[in-house]
Parts: sequence; C-alpha cells; structure tokens
Amino acid sequence: MQAKKTPAEREPATSGKRLPSPFWIIVQKEFGDHLRSWRFTILIGIVTLACIGSIYAAVTAIQAGVKSQESDTSFLFLQMFTASDGTLPTFVTFVSYLGPLIGIALGFDAVNSERNKGTLSRLMSQPIYRDDFILAKFTASLLLITVVLFSLGFLVMGLGLFTIGYPPTPEEVMRVVLFLLVAVVYVGFWLNLSILLSIRFRQAATSALSGIALWIFFSVFYSMIIGLIDKATAPSDTSSVTAVLDHYNAMMMLNRISPAYLFSEATSTLLMPGVRSLGPLTTEQVVGAIASPLPLMQSILLSWPQLVGLLAATMICFGISYALFMRQEIRSRS
Repeated sequence: MQAKKTPAEREPATSGKRLPSPFWIIVQKEFGDHLRSWRFTILIGIVTLACIGSIYAAVTAIQAGVKSQESDTSFLFLQMFTASDGTLPTFVTFVSYLGPLIGIALGFDAVNSERNKGTLSRLMSQPIYRDDFILAKFTASLLLITVVLFSLGFLVMGLGLFTIGYPPTPEEVMRVVLFLLVAVVYVGFWLNLSILLSIRFRQAATSALSGIALWIFFSVFYSMIIGLIDKATAPSDTSSVTAVLDHYNAMMMLNRISPAYLFSEATSTLLMPGVRSLGPLTTEQVVGAIASPLPLMQSILLSWPQLVGLLAATMICFGISYALFMRQEIRSRS
C-alpha cells in the first residue's frame, strides 16, 4: 500500500519561487524574435548607413561654415543633427522618413501572423489575458525602437565629438535626449497604427501595404493637398491682416493633422534654440524682442502641444486596437 504524502511533499518544486508573469515572458520572446529577424537587420542596416551619411554631410557643412565664419558657433554640437551640406538630408530628416518604416515593419504582422499560423488560439488557451498579449506585443517592439533610436543618437554624438572635437554642453545633451524621446513617441505612433492594421486585416501583406500607403500619404501627398487648399482659399492682396492670419492659422491646423509635421515642429524647437515661435508674429510682437536663443524650458513649453498631439494619436490607435482585439473571436484552426 502506497504511503500517503505529506503536504510538504505535495508542494511543487517551484514553491517559494515567484514565477515571471506571462506578460514579461511574451515581451522577452517577442524582443528576441525581432532581434533575430532578417527584416529588422536589413532595416537597421539601411537606417545606420543613412545616419552615417548624414553625419558626414553635417560635419562637412560645419567645417565649411567655420572656415568661412558664416555659421553660428553657439550650440555647434546640435548642428550635427540639423546641418547638411546639401548632398544628403539631415539626421532629423532621415529619422522622420525612415523611422515609420521601422514601426511598420515591427507591427504589421503582430497579430494576423499568429492567427494564420494557428498559434494565437493555442496561446489564448493558456492562462494568459488578452490585454497582456496585445500590450506585450506593443511593449516589446517599443523597447526595441527605444534601444535603436538612442543607440543611433549616441552614435551621432560620439562621432561628432570625435570629428569636430567640440564637447557638448549639458543643455545640448538634454536637448538631444528629449529629441530622441520625441522620436520614440513618433515611431511608436506608426507601430501602434501597424498593430491596428494587423488586427483589422487577416493577411499580413494587406496590413503591410496599408501601413506603407498611409506613410507615403502623410510623408508626400498630404503636404501637396494642403498646398492646393492653401492656393485655392488664399485671401486676396487687399484683405485685412486679421483675414490673412486666420487663413494662415487654418492651414497650420490642417498641417498639424499629419504626425510627420508635428514631429518636425517638435524637433525644430528642441534642436534649434533660435526658433522662438511656430506661428505667425505680428509687428507689435516682434518690436522689442531680443534676438537670443530660447532656454531649454521655454523650448520644451513651445514643443509641448506637438508632443501631446503625438501621444494622443498613439493612445487613440492603441485604444482602437485594444477594443478590436478584445471583441474578436479567436477560433482554432481545424
């Protein structure tokens, strides 16, 4: 007759140890899968080469300006991110155009690939909450985007310090860090949008093409459409100053629907301390103003509405993704 086990013997071997939550297990798994994927390696290679090219163009422009004594030597280190000799775009421009591609590439098949492989139903049959699954997908990709952008930003700072031999001030370092945080939010918006498309469409190709189409629309065609609207609704030369200002403000509000425009406004105020306003200024406002760079806190306050707009767009996309995923029916493949 088998002896009866004591309560201590009936306890599992893992008793007394706190097991990791399913959320962090999924985050670690997704983070590792992204790092080992070929598409991520190719994208990072393209972005890194583009950033190195922008560094070369910036260093050439700074050296040429210093020799001719035409460039402003104040905040010279920030010009590594904003200056160019005309041959290649700036680092900020490359991040604005190529950053969304990283977000789209990491999220376009976040959910529909699991559904098509039949692993989603198996995963949901485990003691895992649905919100943990969708939140872990977003968290893993956002952590990877943060690592990539900060690595590229510090690479630019290190190469700039090595080439121009000009150390940054603490304020310049803070401005660069804030710029990188804004870039993470900007790319996070496109990541959330691509995850939303992966939930909405069952085929990964459809969600990828939809994300790329939206990226092309806001990056290229949206400014053209706003330009046509501006030309069609422009007030006459005899209009009052109030009418001209109202039209300008209306066009600016339409431009700020685009996340790329919000990102460009936020980064220009953070990396260019000489930018004192993002809107039109009247003669009364200009008279008596001292032509000096803005302090860091004033630049942050000036770019705060743009950052809030990007955060709001990101949260709206995530909220819609969360609601759609929680309402979808998950069936096992026969």
